[in-house]
Amino acid sequence: MKNSLLILLLLSNVFVFSQEALSEVLLKHNTHSIPYISVQELAMPATKAIIIDAREPDEFAVSHIKNAIHVGFNDFKVEDLQQKITNRNQAIVVYCSLGIRSETIGEKLKKAGYNNVKNLYGGIFEWKNNNFELYNTLEKRTDSIHAFNESWSTYLKNGIKVYNAPIKLNLKKNTSF
Repeated sequence: MKNSLLILLLLSNVFVFSQEALSEVLLKHNTHSIPYISVQELAMPATKAIIIDAREPDEFAVSHIKNAIHVGFNDFKVEDLQQKITNRNQAIVVYCSLGIRSETIGEKLKKAGYNNVKNLYGGIFEWKNNNFELYNTLEKRTDSIHAFNESWSTYLKNGIKVYNAPIKLNLKKNTSF
């Protein structure tokens, strides 16, 4: 019995310490070329930044931060965004699940001449972990959030984790349901 308890205690410590802290993950995957902004700072009413979602369409369809402009990651074209954001001094905050893909998009924006770009620290996962609101494609509040994959989902503590979006919206004119 004593040995079983000791083994259980050791195994639980292995699982607890096997997950890297978010700061370690960002340190490992990012160059920190784009400064971070905290979710608390972004949520402040005085923050007048344009919010850019750098996740894929199926992730965005599940939920996103209110008024976020979806640009994607794999098919991102800075030219498309340049038509929407003409002021190169405009404050822009880019996010993804954790803040890794968003740094890449932020770097592309910076290279295109945008000089006030920030990366949301911890991404949409940290946003939801702090109980800030998310919206679906119908702009209705939701607790669902695309968890990207099993590994990254360990950083998502709040919300309903979705791994495969049930709907891929590709609506055409005159589509009947």
